[in-house]
This record gives sequence, C-alpha cells and structure tokens, in this order.
Amino acid sequence: MSERVERPVSVANQRRRLLLTGLATLALAPAARARSAERRTLAFAHTHTGEQLTTVYFDGGEYQSSELARVNYLLRDFRNGEVHPISTDVLDILYELQTRISSDVLPFEVISGYRSPQTNAELRRHSHGVAEHSMHLQGRAIDVRLPGVATSRLHELALDLGRGGVGFYKASDFVHVDNGRVRYW
Repeated sequence: MSERVERPVSVANQRRRLLLTGLATLALAPAARARSAERRTLAFAHTHTGEQLTTVYFDGGEYQSSELARVNYLLRDFRNGEVHPISTDVLDILYELQTRISSDVLPFEVISGYRSPQTNAELRRHSHGVAEHSMHLQGRAIDVRLPGVATSRLHELALDLGRGGVGFYKASDFVHVDNGRVRYW
C-alpha cells in the first residue's frame, strides 16, 4: 500500500491560486451587484374586491416589509378579511412570469390568494377542484390571469419555470402557481 505524499505548495502557486480566485470574484461581482440592486415590481387587480396595488416589493437586495404587508392585505381571504403572509417565493414566481412576458409591469388579476381554513372547507363542500390541504392555506399559492395574455400562454410559461405547482383552469380562465414541489394539472 502506498502512502500519499503531500507536496508543499510553492509561494508562486499560492499567488497564482489567489490571483485566479480574485479574478473569478471580480468577474462575478457585477452580476451579484446587479442582482442585489434589482428592483422587483408587481401590480395586482383583485377580481373580487376591485382593489389594485402596484408595489416595489424587493429593492436593494432586500424584501420591503412595508410593501409585503400591503401585498398580504390585498391577497387576504376576501370572504372573511383574514390576512396571512404571502410567500416571497410566490411573488418571485409572478415576477419571473411577468418579465418573461413583458418588460412592462402588467397587473395580475387575482382570483384567489390566501384562503383561511374556514373558506377552504366551504369551497371544498361546493367544488371538487379544491384541495383539502391547499397551498393557499399557507400563503404559498395564488390564482391569477394577465389581461392581454392568453391564459394558455401564461400556463406554458409557468410550466417552463419549473418552480412549484402549476394548475391550468381553462373553463375559469386562470392559472394556479405555488412554491410547493414541482407538479402540474
């Protein structure tokens, strides 16, 4: 059996490694700065309440807590007024969809955001399409459409993202997106 012999690293090799690491870091720095400075804006029009909101929910590398509170309120259970935090992953999915469709901020028409357990149970009694353990109960799902964009196109783009669940409700003309495991229906 032979033993592995560690060779000492020369000063020249140490400098070379340090230089290459530094160059790689510098090459990535503009992309990292651009990403952290990115502003993410979303617009919503709630189909049941008529409320509208345009918000910069992410700016300077941080989610904006006051703007997230406004989003949470708009996406509340409109049937009983219960407010629940909406996952920033869901907002980021919407943002990605928006940027793939247009450079403009388009208002997502919201059919359903957060749903309370009471509302979900009531909807389940009247519809077979409502999951007992819906991601809406956790603020991790939203049902939307975009004016001027075919819902089938929005569905295709959501599938292409490969981020979470995607449901297509052709008869009701909306797309469900969530940040759960990747699946579709």
